[in-house]
Amino acid sequence: MSKKGLRAWVKEKWVDIGAPKKDGKYQPCGRKKGSKRKYPKCVPLAKATRMTKSQKASAVKRKRSKPQGVGGKPTNVKTFAASGGYISKERRAGAAVRGFDFKGVF
Repeated sequence: MSKKGLRAWVKEKWVDIGAPKKDGKYQPCGRKKGSKRKYPKCVPLAKATRMTKSQKASAVKRKRSKPQGVGGKPTNVKTFAASGGYISKERRAGAAVRGFDFKGVF
């Protein structure tokens, strides 16, 4: 995104992946004030077409599970869940031996 700049980011077509239409297209991002529609999870159209059905469902579920609109601010969640898991004792010990600035693979 740093290479594109803010203007390119604004010009992208943003869609709501939480409200797909029956023909496979998406509704535009956002909703009107007082709308009864559920909270939108917005991403650029290019990203939405690359996401799998389960990735879209996961992103929408995480967005809607958070408290919405606290203090008039929108709630942001990451589009893709963090992959990883637990840090094992071996991985933790390896980091301590090598130091925290170690950039290799565990």
